[in-house]
Amino acid sequence: MTTGVIDPRYGDPSATPPPWGVIERFLMDAQLYWIITVRADGRPHAVPLVGVWQDGAFAFCTGPDEQKQRNLDANPHVAVTTGSTGANGWNRGKDVVVEGTAVRVTDAEALRTLATAWFAKYGDDWEFAVRGQEFVEISDSGASTEGGARVYRVAPHKVIAFGDGHGQTTYRF
Repeated sequence: MTTGVIDPRYGDPSATPPPWGVIERFLMDAQLYWIITVRADGRPHAVPLVGVWQDGAFAFCTGPDEQKQRNLDANPHVAVTTGSTGANGWNRGKDVVVEGTAVRVTDAEALRTLATAWFAKYGDDWEFAVRGQEFVEISDSGASTEGGARVYRVAPHKVIAFGDGHGQTTYRF
């Protein structure tokens, strides 16, 4: 069981750290995330994206020609963030940062499981089939479209949760 540790420099040391299950549920329920990758020249690159939290890790997909794919080719270390939409502020809301290494998912069964999770979470807007080692979108006619997306899984090395009266709580894995 992962236990959070409150950083007394940035929070109330007498507060109780949120249980990991609460933070994990927050990650599962989020609709939008931001991923920060590092370009080959060291500059950061941040973009919003959808994804799923499943089996203790964040999963996302990217096209083979996208900037984040080129960045992952050079450096697989990423940060993924999400927060309380509409409630973001200094004394309210919650923000979570997941730090880890993006590892490509190529196993067909794992890809099918993730495609099912995407559909369960986002519905027809993000319906994928698996072709080879990639996701392909399902068109309105039910056919899979051209071009594929590579799927990655980010198991956390560290998760930092901010807000809800505890300040900053860190979970290490």
